[in-house]
Parts: sequence; structure tokens; C-alpha cells
Amino acid sequence: MNPLSVYVHIPFCTAKCGYCDFNAYAGMDGLKASYEQALIAEVGAWRHVFEGREVTTIGFGGGTPGEMPAAAIAAVIESIRAETFLAADAEISLEANPGTIDLEYLVALRAAGVNRISFGAQSFEPAELAFLDRIHSPQAIAAAVHLARRADVPSVGLDLIYGLPGQQMASWMRSVEAAITLAPDHLSLYALTVEDGTPLAGRVLRGEVIPLDSDSVVNMYETASDRLEFAGLRQYEISNWARPGHESRHNQVYWTDGDYLGVGAGAHGFVAGERYENMAHPRAYIDTALAQRPSGERPNTVIRAYRPDQVTAMFDWVTLALRRTEGFPPGQFEQRFGVGLEDVMGEPLRECAAAGILAFGDLVELTSRGRLMHGEVAVRILAHLQRGG
Repeated sequence: MNPLSVYVHIPFCTAKCGYCDFNAYAGMDGLKASYEQALIAEVGAWRHVFEGREVTTIGFGGGTPGEMPAAAIAAVIESIRAETFLAADAEISLEANPGTIDLEYLVALRAAGVNRISFGAQSFEPAELAFLDRIHSPQAIAAAVHLARRADVPSVGLDLIYGLPGQQMASWMRSVEAAITLAPDHLSLYALTVEDGTPLAGRVLRGEVIPLDSDSVVNMYETASDRLEFAGLRQYEISNWARPGHESRHNQVYWTDGDYLGVGAGAHGFVAGERYENMAHPRAYIDTALAQRPSGERPNTVIRAYRPDQVTAMFDWVTLALRRTEGFPPGQFEQRFGVGLEDVMGEPLRECAAAGILAFGDLVELTSRGRLMHGEVAVRILAHLQRGG
């Protein structure tokens, strides 16, 4: 059967962090019950897409999906199962915050079919957690991992953030070592970015916060990469490491041009070559989703849908594929688009190879040095394509 993934966006948070530019809201707990029903209604409105498909992964992201009642998560999973064939070995993942979940909640998630949990640890240093507006303690991270193990969650991961203003290598590596000690199955390491419109961006503009220099950020990334490899965690994507067999199947759908439905406020989807975006505000989304009926067309919650032109599709495909450490053979590109990779973007790829940040031969892949320069590679490719090759 034709595989399909489903992303479910949960926009609720206990508190929104100052660096976050995701579609997330604090103080809207009263909307959770109606939001659950809206999600189920939208799932039903995608019935025509589910037909004849096998759902192989479901990813709950946000926001903080772990802030939704376990019964609501279970109900959404069951609504998907009711519309299509849910693979017996489907990966069902959920993001949660340490300190806001308990064993009963995790057991209920496990019973609902959730088999992968990622905790937003971000740091094991109290001062860094305070800077990031995180409300949990380092001790809560360890407790969350232990509870997930007790609940028999097969795959448990942690997210960490590096490159904080004033952060020292010593404090960063203390967090890395603390994470390794908990023996997670998966680790995601993200460099702190200053996103326009966030409180953090305002602090930077006012001179209250000075971003860390790029050399220090690169050193943190490379030092942590080496340490994680030694600890048995294999890097499979720019920001992701896993023990063998624990790589995120859901995220790999995004990086390999796979089809996925995005459900929920502000969710994005990509199905049969068409990308779309849902309305962002939870109240507007709820009102619209609950008022619609399945019609065989896109749900009314979709505010924008488009088919990328050939050049955009090529750019998206290559830049996403380059995120994976294994890269891709040039023949895959030609098979997908009917034209040779060398003919379309050979010039910028050769330039990047000459600079030592890309390998361009039987495989096209970023070098270890080039993994933090993915953005620069993408800019070169895009500029070349916009000039008409």
C-alpha cells in the first residue's frame, strides 16, 4: 500500500519560551477539549486522501503535545485508524516536557499506541534553563526518562540546545554527558537561533543579549558530535543522533520527499506534490474545523495550497536530502526529475566540494565540516537556480 505519514500539531504550552517562534500558545487550556474534536473533524475531512493508503508514522508536535490529555491523544490516533489502515508497526511519536508528565500519563500514552517520546530537556544547567524560560529542573529530566522506561516506551529521546549567549564549552559538555548518562535512544542537538519577532530577538536588538560567536558554536557542535559517536549514538542527520534502529522514521519522511498530512492549527502538509498550510490560531481553527463536513476536497482549515514549480521542487528535494548524513546518489535526483543533477546545479555543488564542505561524486553528501554550513550550501544552490542555471 502507498505509505502516508500524519503530523498532528498541538499548539498548547504551559509557558512559551522566549526563543520559540513555533505556532504555540500559553494560557489556552480551556480550548483543549474542543481542539480534540476539531482534530478528529479534520482527520475525517481528509478521508479522500486516506483512502488506499497505509499510515506508517504519526508524529505529535507543537507546542507541547504532552500537555494534551492522554485520552485526547488516544482519540486522535483512533480517528486516524478509523479512516485508513494503520500499519501494525507504525511509529507513533510525541514530544513532551520534563516535569509535566507522570507515570499514569505515560502508561496511558503507551496503551494508546505511542511508542516514541522525546523530552525537551534543552540543558542540564539551571542557569541555562532559566535563560531559556524552561520551567523544569535538571532532576526532572532524569525523572522523566526513568518514568518513560517504567512505562515501557520503546524509544526515548532528549533534545538539547547549544550556542547560548555566554555559554562555555564546559557547561555544554556537562549537559551532553548528563544526557549520555541517561542512556537515551535518540538525541537531537539544536543551535540556538534568534528568530525575528521573538522576545529573544527583542533582547538582542536592545543589546541586552549578545549572541555567541560562530566559532564557539561550531566547536560545541563538533565536540559533542565526537562524544556522541564514541557513546554509540550514530549521527544520521545534521541535528540528530540515534542508537541503531531508533532513527526517527517520521522525520525521515520529510527529508526523503514522502507524503504527509499535516493536521491541526498551523500544520503544514505535502501530499501528491502539493504543499498546504492550515490556519494558525487555535480558536479560528476549531471554529472552522467543527463547522465543516467531509467533501472530497481540501478541508476548510487549509488557507494556502500550491504545487511548487520544478525549480523549487528540485531545490527542496536536494536541500532536504543533504540533511541526512548518508547523502544520496546523483541517480536518485535524475530518477525523480528526469534531468541530471550535474546539468541543473553542478556548478554550486562543485564549488562547495572545492571548499571542502561537500562531497560530490558517487554520493552527494555534506562533509563533517560542512554539516553546520547546510544553510550556506542551500543559498548557493538557490542563487544558481534563480540565475537560470
